[in-house]
Amino acid sequence: MAACRPWLVAEIERVDPRVLVVLGATAAKALLGPSFRVTRHRGEWLDDAVDGAGPGTRVIATVHPSSVLRATDRDAAYGAFVADLRTVADAL
Repeated sequence: MAACRPWLVAEIERVDPRVLVVLGATAAKALLGPSFRVTRHRGEWLDDAVDGAGPGTRVIATVHPSSVLRATDRDAAYGAFVADLRTVADAL
């Protein structure tokens, strides 16, 4: 992650996205810091939280889609994941 971070930051700077959707704990910790917990903060807007992101770039984290397949209650996990993505869609 550390070796690739400069390329990711450069890509974010070049693309200048309005929204970044971070999928899964590994990506979230890499971009938002090691103390970030997807289970606590999924679906919450974290504005201006990522290096390289321009002012006003909105950031939101959710679970990785593969976690839905591993969930005990797949229907609930899928519903929560879709709700997070609806939050993003509503912001666009």
